[in-house]
Amino acid sequence: MGREVSESCVDGLLTEMVSTYCNRFYANKPELAARRIEAIGYQVGHQLSERYTMERPRFSDHLEAIKFICKDFWSELFKKQIDNLKTNHRGTFVLQDNRFRWLSRISVDPSLENGEAQDPSAVAESKAAQATSMHLYFPCGIIRGALSNLGIPCAVSADISNLPACSFVVRIKA
Repeated sequence: MGREVSESCVDGLLTEMVSTYCNRFYANKPELAARRIEAIGYQVGHQLSERYTMERPRFSDHLEAIKFICKDFWSELFKKQIDNLKTNHRGTFVLQDNRFRWLSRISVDPSLENGEAQDPSAVAESKAAQATSMHLYFPCGIIRGALSNLGIPCAVSADISNLPACSFVVRIKA
């Protein structure tokens, strides 16, 4: 295909999107900002999945589609495959990326707005976790949109163990 976008452009776009939705559009409603960011990711994932599966036959089962996401789809997006895939064989899959690119360069402003009664390090840590989790709604939406396009309705959540490692939990809807 030959059409690529600079990684720094994508990083900047993601950062600005999260910042705009969290600080301007939905400053007092983080759950609405999260839903909107995830919805944008869903559209992106749906369209990318359409593009990347044009020349291949439909997948026969859920595991085959998940393997496609872990290998081919992830390689197109991040130039590497998912590091680990686990399943309970009952509709739950855990996709582990030990160095998730979109988290590797995140930095959080350590300035505190009000550290009155709380420990300042706890407040900073809480803000950092919230900012990081907002950045994960977009890739969760991408995964959900891609799988939806493949005929697999699901819910996707992210878990951060230690940055920049990230696990995406995919729960197939029955």
